[in-house]
Amino acid sequence: MSRHGFAALCAFVFCFILPAMPVQAQGPASGQATAIASQPLSIGETFTIDSKVMGETRRINVYLPVAYHERADARLPVVYMPDGGIAEDFLHVAGLMQVSMANGTMRPFMLVGIENTQRRRDMTGPTEVARDRKIAPVVGGSAVFRAFIRDELMPEVERRYRTTDERAIVGESAAGLFIMETLVLAPDMFDAYVAIDPSLWWNDRALAKGFGAFLEANPGLKVKLFIAHSGEPSIADVVKTLPAILEASAPKGLRWHYLPLPEETHGTVYHPAALRAFRVLFAPEKR
Repeated sequence: MSRHGFAALCAFVFCFILPAMPVQAQGPASGQATAIASQPLSIGETFTIDSKVMGETRRINVYLPVAYHERADARLPVVYMPDGGIAEDFLHVAGLMQVSMANGTMRPFMLVGIENTQRRRDMTGPTEVARDRKIAPVVGGSAVFRAFIRDELMPEVERRYRTTDERAIVGESAAGLFIMETLVLAPDMFDAYVAIDPSLWWNDRALAKGFGAFLEANPGLKVKLFIAHSGEPSIADVVKTLPAILEASAPKGLRWHYLPLPEETHGTVYHPAALRAFRVLFAPEKR
């Protein structure tokens, strides 16, 4: 499990699992408890892709909200999520989305979680910093991972499920780094980018340093961007530089939001930041 989701995962499992546990009923005459048979509990679906791009099998977890099942012709937008394994961030983000959709603060979306195999390989781009290259046996594979999502995963999701053309991506830490890199290198892949505590210190802050030039070179950019950070100094010090860059250079079509959460740690920031992002970017349309 990634280090930021354990507490929220426990709360989500508590809410979803306990109602399905076997219940005890008192026998009418004997007073002895009678066990009622338990039933399978399912909050979604899972499938695998034998990826030619990655050269490995990747497991995908999918949460389909109530709205997907209410009508046979319902089509929903998709939130893609790195760190999307059952033992990673899938359960607690699915729970957050379920609650948000149930209380009317978020439009219905399906969630597609991508389970990790080599996380630091897939989430990082190339680096010129020797210290960066020591964090894992292999780093710098983000371009291949991005090609897997674009060329194999997205078509498979659209084949299996009733989707719209609207796509979003959410992630924290190294996944946030991947999301910011994807915005810069492949801005048309998603309509909304949610980067929480992104590890923009990577490669001597190269993404942050080049962000203004990217914005100026893309005056027609029309996406949503939500950036949040905790009080973690190594991350906050870099992310804090982005609002000034966005103020100066953001194209008119870029809808951006910046959320500092200095009271949160790197391990606690995901939930409060994602909750706000979903409410801001995916709020139901006003009637």
